[in-house]
Amino acid sequence: MSLLEVSISLSFFLGLVFLAYVVILVRGFLKAKPERPGDPDSLDWHFLIPCRDEQAVIGPTLEYLESTFPQAHLWVIDDASTDRTGEIAADRAERNAHVHLVARRLPEARKGKGAALNAGYREISRYVGEGGPRARTVVVVVDADGRPSANMLELCAGPDAFADGSVGAVQVEVRMINRDVERPLPAKGPLANRFAAMLARMQDVEFRGPISAMQIIRRRTGTVNMGGNGQMNRLTALDSIAGEAGEPWGNALLEDFELGLRLMLAGWRTAYSRCSWVDQEALWNLNPLVVQRTRWAQGSMQCFRYLPRVWGSPCFTTAGFLEILYFMLRPWVQVVGSIVYAIPLAVFVFDAAAYRDFMEGFLLNGGLLLMAAYLVLGVGEFAIWGWFYRTRCEPGLSRRSAVSLGLAVAAYSLLNYVIAWRAFGRFVTGRGSWKKTRRNSELTETRPSVAGAVAE
Repeated sequence: MSLLEVSISLSFFLGLVFLAYVVILVRGFLKAKPERPGDPDSLDWHFLIPCRDEQAVIGPTLEYLESTFPQAHLWVIDDASTDRTGEIAADRAERNAHVHLVARRLPEARKGKGAALNAGYREISRYVGEGGPRARTVVVVVDADGRPSANMLELCAGPDAFADGSVGAVQVEVRMINRDVERPLPAKGPLANRFAAMLARMQDVEFRGPISAMQIIRRRTGTVNMGGNGQMNRLTALDSIAGEAGEPWGNALLEDFELGLRLMLAGWRTAYSRCSWVDQEALWNLNPLVVQRTRWAQGSMQCFRYLPRVWGSPCFTTAGFLEILYFMLRPWVQVVGSIVYAIPLAVFVFDAAAYRDFMEGFLLNGGLLLMAAYLVLGVGEFAIWGWFYRTRCEPGLSRRSAVSLGLAVAAYSLLNYVIAWRAFGRFVTGRGSWKKTRRNSELTETRPSVAGAVAE
């Protein structure tokens, strides 16, 4: 077979695999069952809030959490902030015995989110004590300006979550609190504001559409992923993987996914709540979004080392293994796919250029069939999420908006190829530094941050 034939065959194979996966996602998304509530007072709740230079948001966050979840303990992990983050948290701790400050100092501090969460885990572990109610203690990870829904503890205490003693972790849905802001960049022109608003909306569609659908499917495969925000873990589950060093969170750049893997390998079940959620702030600028997603993709590549253990573990079904394999392979496949998909198109264009009439040459060489396949496999499978987002998440949107969102999602998905290549470059060159995502207020310096948290 020629290079062109191999490329075309591989392109269609990868495209059909992705299309089949999307069909499975859509089916599960549309048939998701409602969750059953439980008694939140049957569990002890401890929130971990990792902070690094969060003085603009930590005060309102603590106020919100204190009023919404008065029974919960709030642990602020100040990771060597250079602003007033620690001072604000200490002041709240003096006024409320349920607020605690974990102050980290250099050189131990600023080693990544996982290291900060491990420090918080050790403090909670000491607070609860060896003879304490560890099995009924739940550790909730929330970003520094996160806004969990008021029903989160009730649903996560239900029979579909922590009321089941085999469940070690629960992840709630993530939403973008600033998805409806029409003018996010007041100092800039209309074009920049339209782009920023659409970028925020794309992140909301992404998390409440395909990502939520993936998590719903993972309920069946037993492989629900943990996220960096709205992640909840039973203390005894963390104990089972913490080791002598007291470090349940690993050092991968995708420390949340790594934690979920380690819990599942230890025999714990993971669950997902779509009916409760955490609001966070979508990014309005492309560069920090690419940096953030590059870290996620590289973290997925780092976790590839767990695959042999997953394959040999009796805790995973065949479907579970295949789902995790798909997730881990995505950035690698995107690197390969960016080459494979381009070859047939380049050849067809080159051949068509030999004709006096370019379009005639393109059509005679099968260009129409190629473009039709690209539209179905490369656009259609992403564009459908605009419609499902309207019907299941934002019914107030018009049909025209749903179509526009769908086409925007297809364009937004192309960013994954850039991200995959950046992650691949960092991975092969051994660059693994953890970089905090800068908030919108830090980038614009003209508008206070909308209440919510940047996904990390």
